Amino acid sequence: MNFARLAEVSAAVAATQSRLEKRRLLAAALREAEEDEIDLVATYLSGRVRQRRTGVGWRSLADLPAPAEQATLTPTDVDAQLESVATLAGTGSQASRTAAVQALFGALTEPEQLFLRKLILGEVRQGALDSLLIEAIAEAAEVPVGTVRRAAMFSALTGPVARAALTGGAVALEEFRPAVLEPVRPMLASPAPDLAGALDKLRDDPATEVAADGKVDGIRVQVHKAGEEVAVFTRSLDDITERVPEIAEVVRALPAAKLILDGEAIALDPSGRPRPFQETAARTGSHDAAGSTTPLTVYFFDLLHRDGQTLITAPAAERLAALEEVVPASSLVPRRVTADHAELDAFFHEILELGHEGLVLKDLTAPYDAGRRGAAWVKVKPRHTLDLVVLGVEWGSGRRQGKLSNIHLGARDDDGFVMLGKTFKGMTDEVLAWQTERFLELETHRDGHVVYVRPEQVVEIAFDGVQRSPRYPGGVALRFARVLRYREDKTAAEADTLDAVRALAAPNKP
Repeated sequence: MNFARLAEVSAAVAATQSRLEKRRLLAAALREAEEDEIDLVATYLSGRVRQRRTGVGWRSLADLPAPAEQATLTPTDVDAQLESVATLAGTGSQASRTAAVQALFGALTEPEQLFLRKLILGEVRQGALDSLLIEAIAEAAEVPVGTVRRAAMFSALTGPVARAALTGGAVALEEFRPAVLEPVRPMLASPAPDLAGALDKLRDDPATEVAADGKVDGIRVQVHKAGEEVAVFTRSLDDITERVPEIAEVVRALPAAKLILDGEAIALDPSGRPRPFQETAARTGSHDAAGSTTPLTVYFFDLLHRDGQTLITAPAAERLAALEEVVPASSLVPRRVTADHAELDAFFHEILELGHEGLVLKDLTAPYDAGRRGAAWVKVKPRHTLDLVVLGVEWGSGRRQGKLSNIHLGARDDDGFVMLGKTFKGMTDEVLAWQTERFLELETHRDGHVVYVRPEQVVEIAFDGVQRSPRYPGGVALRFARVLRYREDKTAAEADTLDAVRALAAPNKP
C-alpha cells in the first residue's frame, strides 16, 4: 500500500459526517493493508505517528520542499524515516534532522505532505478516534466489536489489535490480556457536581455501600512487578521507572512475585501535606528528576493482577480486598466503605483538610473498565473543575502588554474540540511568562490579536457553573472560569468532553 492511499482515505473520512461511512472507509483501508503494515496503517488512520516524540515541530514544517510528482513511499518507508529522525541526538543533530525532514517530504506528493504534516503535528481532524477505529477493525475482520474493544483495553496502541484481528480473528484477540510489565489503559472517573449527584450516579438504593477514595492530587502511576524487576508507567503509558526509584523500591518490597498496581504519586511536605503540584510534575516529567531532593510518596488504590491471577474483571470489592492483603496501610489511599451519606460527607471534608482534592466514589460491584471513563467511578471536588485544551491565546494589554494572556478553552468532541469560552483569570506573572513561551511554540497561525495553537496543552480550569450560551458552538459556556494550573501530565486526548460539560449544566436546566 502506498502512503498516498492513507492520505486519500483520511481526506475522505474527514469529508463525510456519516459515522457509518467513516467506518466503511477505514475498514476498507485496513483490508487492503499488507499483513506486515496493518499495525502502521491503523496507527496512521487514527491520526498519529508511532513515535511519541520526533523532534519535529511546527516551525520545521512551515516551509516544505516542492512535492514529488508520483507517490512512491509506503507507510513502512515513512515510519522508518521518522524513526531515524527521532533518534538523532548530539552535536549537529538539528541540522541533520532538518535535512532528513526535507528529504522525506520531498519524496511525497502534495496530498501526502499535507497528511504527514498533520500527523506529526497532531492536527488530523477526520473523526477517526480509537472508538471509531475499533468499530472499523471489527467490520474489517468480521468479528464482534466487543471482542475488539476488550482486546484494546490491554494494548497501549490500537495498531497491534488491528493486526491481530485481521490476521487471527477473534481467537487472536482473545490472547490480549493484562501482562505484567506491559501497561494497561487506565480506568478514568467521570465528574459529578456534588456528593449527592455522585451517589445518584452510582446507586439506586440508598442502602447500597460504595467505596470512597481520597482523591490525591498527584500523578497517576501504574506500577508493575515481576520478581525484582519493577516498571512504573504514567497515565499516558510513558515509562518513568528510572525517574522514580523510590516508587520502585516500595513495590519491590511487597510480598508478591507479580503485581499490577494502580495508584497516585505525590510530593509531600514534612507535615504530610501536598507540596505544589509542579514539584510532583517536575519529578515525573524530567529525565534528570531521579537526582532531585524532592521525594515522592506513592498511594495505591487498585490491584489488577497478583501472582498469575488477573483481577481486572473481578468486582471492585474483590480487587480492594486483595490490594489490602498485599500493600501496607501506609501505601494505600485513605478509604471509607459505607452507605451513609453523612459519613461520606464527613470523610469528604476530612480529605480536604489534609490538602487533597476530594473523593472518588466507586461501585463495589464493577470491574476495572480499562481505558474507559464510565459511571462506576465518580469524582467529587469542592469546586467545579475541568481539564480543557487551549485552542488559542490573545495578546494582552496594559500591564500584560507583550504577553499572551486570554486563553480560549476547548472541550473534546469526537476527534475535535469545541470552544467553551475564554479566561485571563488566575494567571500570575510567572504563568504569563511561561504560557507566552509555550504557546508561541505551539502556534499555527494568527488572526489579528489572536494566536491560534495546536490543541495539545491541557489546563485545569475552576469555574462556578455551566450555563447555556448561543455564543459558543457547543451551546454552553463556563461561568467565572479561572486557571488553576497547566497539566503537563495529561494529553489532549484525556481532556474532558463536551458531553461531560453539558452534564454539569443539566441540573440548572428549567
